[in-house]
Order: sequence, then structure tokens, then C-alpha cells
Amino acid sequence: MLFRAVFGGGSGNSNVQSGLVSGFEPSTVIAWVSNLWSVMVAFSWAASALLVFGIIYAYIRHEQLGEVIGEILKRQEDAFRKIHGGDVRNARWQDVLTHSESDQPNDWKLAIIEADIILEQLLSELGYAGTSVGDKLKSAPSSFRTIDQAWRAHNVRNRIAHEGASFELSEVMMRETIAQYKMVFDEFDFV
Repeated sequence: MLFRAVFGGGSGNSNVQSGLVSGFEPSTVIAWVSNLWSVMVAFSWAASALLVFGIIYAYIRHEQLGEVIGEILKRQEDAFRKIHGGDVRNARWQDVLTHSESDQPNDWKLAIIEADIILEQLLSELGYAGTSVGDKLKSAPSSFRTIDQAWRAHNVRNRIAHEGASFELSEVMMRETIAQYKMVFDEFDFV
């Protein structure tokens, strides 16, 4: 009954001679909706393919940018080493120790972050594969005797980075973490 009222027709009911869209046959409307649906499916496939391509492109460019930034930082450290003489790593380690002697928890967090940067340098110089400290530690060989200390120290750094100001770092935890970094650096005579 509703169909007849909308599309018209109907032999038995004289009250409904023509419907709201009486010029259309039901098969015409169904064909029109089917065509519209086909266009929408084709459009959604094209949009999905474009988005997937964009994600892949962004990932590749991100990786390339990380490599470029790493090279720039390495050149800057080499330039600093040439200008000031001496070893940048020892100066960085001295900064870590200076921050760890502070009474401020924010300085302690900075000391751990700086120590993790030194750890990343060490792992890069040892040639471990990966884009992050975690990836490089995963690729470390079994001959790496202080890998457990490196993981524990790096996990504290991750908590500082991810939890931010809400992470409460005690002096005891800071001292243990710095000591763990020192054990790793001593194994490879890095600082």
C-alpha cells in the first residue's frame, strides 16, 4: 500500500491514481540506487587506496627525516669536538653527574634523559640496528653483559618521557638508574 502511494499505480484502488513519484517505475528507482551505490563503492576504494598510499609515504619520509637529523647531530658533535677539544661524551657524562647532584627532581629527570642519549650514541657506535634505543637493545648480541641494566635504565627514561610531570622520581631510583647507565658505559669504556 505504501509503495503504491509513493510510486502510483494500483488497479484496485481508485483513490490512488498517481503516487508522489508516479513517473518512475520501481525498476528505474532500483537501478538508480544501484548505480549510485556502485559509484560510492568505487569512490570509497579510491579514497582508501589514496589514504593507504599517504600512510606509507609518511612513514618512509619519517624514517628518512630521522636519518637526516641523526647525520646533522653527528656533524654538530664532531664540530663541537674539534672546536673545544676533548671528548663530547665525557662532557655529556659530566652534565649527567652535575644534574644528578642537584636537589631538584626535574634535574634528576634531565640527568636520566641525557644518560639515555649517551646510551643511544654507544649503541649506534657499536652498530646495533634500529631507529630507537629499544630497537637497538633488542638487536644486541648475547655478549652484551649489562643489557639488563641498560633495559632497566631505559625503562625509567621511558616512564619520564611518557608520564611527564606526573612521574615521581625518587632520589634512590635516580641514583640506581644512573648507576645502571654507568655499568653499561664502563663495560664498553665509553665515558
